[in-house]
Amino acid sequence: MPLLLSRDQVAQVLEMADCMDVVEKAFQELANGTAALPLRINIGAPDGLSLYMPAYLKQLGALACKVVTVYKDNPTKHDLPTVLGKVLVQDPKTGEVVCIMDGGYLTAVRTGAASGVATKYLARPDKGQVAGIFGAGVQAQMQLWAVAVARQISKAYVYDLSDQAVEKFISDVGARLGIEIIKADSPDQVLDNCDIICAATSSATPIFDGGKVREGSHINGIGSHTPNARELDTTIVKRSRFVADSYDACLAEAGDVIIPINEGAIDKSHMYAELGEILNGSKPARQSESEITLFKSNGLAIQDVATAKLVYDRAIAAGIGTTVDF
Repeated sequence: MPLLLSRDQVAQVLEMADCMDVVEKAFQELANGTAALPLRINIGAPDGLSLYMPAYLKQLGALACKVVTVYKDNPTKHDLPTVLGKVLVQDPKTGEVVCIMDGGYLTAVRTGAASGVATKYLARPDKGQVAGIFGAGVQAQMQLWAVAVARQISKAYVYDLSDQAVEKFISDVGARLGIEIIKADSPDQVLDNCDIICAATSSATPIFDGGKVREGSHINGIGSHTPNARELDTTIVKRSRFVADSYDACLAEAGDVIIPINEGAIDKSHMYAELGEILNGSKPARQSESEITLFKSNGLAIQDVATAKLVYDRAIAAGIGTTVDF
């Protein structure tokens, strides 16, 4: 009998620190060869797009598939969000679907968790650093939450084109994390003051001048995920030690990499490592205090599967959710 978990029930048992722990293990499995990660399947329909993201993690004992749909007319025609997601968790021993859970909150947390893990290994280790967040939506909130888990943050700057979004961000996140959050008046103000920078916008064009990024900074790029869109300009990509969540995903989806390659500014070898290679020690991380490090996240099914297994186990332990007898 599968267990059904709503968004609120997923949020009830999912904490960032725990999610970062399992996501770190998932990336290690990918690098060590104990993960199965098929290519994402995309199916277009007249009104939208469906994406199927399966993965298997042997060491974690996690098998699942996330189904995501993007239907732009949902809000106006059907009173539904544009993006919907569900995760089907299976018993790897029998194949039985043991849980169906909402994927929205899970996706937001696991995306933040990947940046948190990257920050843990790539950012400078000193305490009291300042975080800078580009964007003020849900994912921007998750980025700051994860960075605050990975490092002792003294304060944060947030920049967004919407003043209302920034005000809501400060109200929602400041008290919860116990961090002073400052509204940045310009991208340059973020670059001038921040040590750890997260790009979490919907922009299709670069959001700051890469030549102005301070030495020693760490950057998480998570907003852009199509070949013709990028948040990061060629300058900062060239200046950085570039770490990918996946080489293949970056070369297929990340305009932040694809565009500089097409320009002839870099080649594939500029991608120094996959995150898993850093985590399992096969490649060293930051080489100096002055080096700029950059993590490019496209979002991998291994993150969803590891997180969904965590949520399922926690929900069973807490006795929450509804079982359905098919």
